[in-house]
Amino acid sequence: MRGVVREIVGNPFRPALFYRDWQTDTAVSLARQMYESRNFSALPILADALQDAGCDDENALAHCRGEGPHFRGCWVLDLVLGKE
Repeated sequence: MRGVVREIVGNPFRPALFYRDWQTDTAVSLARQMYESRNFSALPILADALQDAGCDDENALAHCRGEGPHFRGCWVLDLVLGKE
C-alpha cells in the first residue's frame, strides 16, 4: 500500500520542485506515451531526458529509475505533463 501512495503523491515530506525548463519535447513525448499506453518501461529513459534538461531532483530521478510499482497517476508523469 505504501508503494501505491508514493506512486501517486511522491514523498509528502519532500515535495518535488518541478521547473518548466524540464518539460522538453522529449520528456513530454515520453511521458505522454507512457500515460496513454500504460506501459511504464521507459521511465528510466524519462529520467535521463529530465536529467539532460537540467533536472536535479533526486526524488524524481530515483522514482523513475526505481522498480515501482508504476501506473497511471504517477506523480512524475503528472508533473511532466502539467497535470495537477
